[in-house]
Amino acid sequence: MDFTFTEEQQAAVEAARAVFADVAPDGVPSPALTPGAVADDFDRPLWAKLAQSDLLSLVLAEEHGGAGLDAVALCLVLREAARVLARVPLLEHCATAMAVQAHGSPELAAALLPGAGRGTLVLTAAAHGRSGHDPAELAVVARREGDAWILEGTQTAVPWAHGADWIAVPAHTGEGDAVLALVPRAAEGLALAEQVSTNGERLAELALDGVRVAATHLIETPGAWERLRQLLATGTCALALGLGENVLTMTSGYTGKREQFGFPVATFQAVAVQAADRYIDLRAMEVTLWQAAWRLDAATGGAGGPLPSSGDVAVAKIWASEGVRRVVQTAQHLHGGFGADTDYPLHRYHAWAKQLELQLGPAAAHEEALGDLLAAHPLA
Repeated sequence: MDFTFTEEQQAAVEAARAVFADVAPDGVPSPALTPGAVADDFDRPLWAKLAQSDLLSLVLAEEHGGAGLDAVALCLVLREAARVLARVPLLEHCATAMAVQAHGSPELAAALLPGAGRGTLVLTAAAHGRSGHDPAELAVVARREGDAWILEGTQTAVPWAHGADWIAVPAHTGEGDAVLALVPRAAEGLALAEQVSTNGERLAELALDGVRVAATHLIETPGAWERLRQLLATGTCALALGLGENVLTMTSGYTGKREQFGFPVATFQAVAVQAADRYIDLRAMEVTLWQAAWRLDAATGGAGGPLPSSGDVAVAKIWASEGVRRVVQTAQHLHGGFGADTDYPLHRYHAWAKQLELQLGPAAAHEEALGDLLAAHPLA
């Protein structure tokens, strides 16, 4: 299996590193010391830099002003973003843009994608349903009314919704596959209620009360929502990987300098073994991430495999949700009391890791889904 990245993908990583080089993980108040959200909006200056570096248009086709790259390239950039806890809706924005590009009407693509690539329009997606545990597409009902659609329902924990211009909302019609509606945040009948994530970022409960959506702004293509859902999940695994890698680097630096009995604690066998175990976790997270991202791109190109791409995504989610938790827990343990110091950024990484773990969901649920897929698609 060859995970060598193309020149274009490597160039995207270099551009991302240049943009994120000056980002400080502690650039906003600590979530441990803030009763509400750490900030009212995402990092707009950083968003502008991402747009200027053409990283927001990375996955768009040339006809929409983009570079035409793929999910692997997006995940590479997301990994760099997570290293510095970048407070931008990069995953939701780019994944939604990819869904519109692949499945949306020409009118919808023309209305959203040029602005999305320039960063003047911000996109996000509602992917957590009513409670965070039920399928998101079942939380909203879409019914046709003349030449438009009417949406009724509620979605919880919508990321960056207060700062977004358009929100991708999955819904069901009572028959067939789920549909995907692109709804402007200012739409009549749409209301946002304040929620706060584990890492202190603003979320929103999205209430839809008779929201009218033009037919051209609703995607009926079978599998469009499932593709977006898998892309969001895979991107979240990329965020978990980048965060975990930086946390292990912080831990290595600290244990290499912290001395006990006249020796760096990194030289103690118990410390080295724990760090080695976490390194193995990260390498497993990495290989399963690239497998899932590659399968998403390969499925778009018509390539198949013994299991649907959802199987590869499930494996990546199993490793990411368990792995990122183990990495930050070990880091806290090896840092001792210093890891809980709110003047040191490790506690922020712990909060972000917990939020990513919650977004990914429990590994046991993904193992059950993988088992169902294996039962339905016996391997020869």
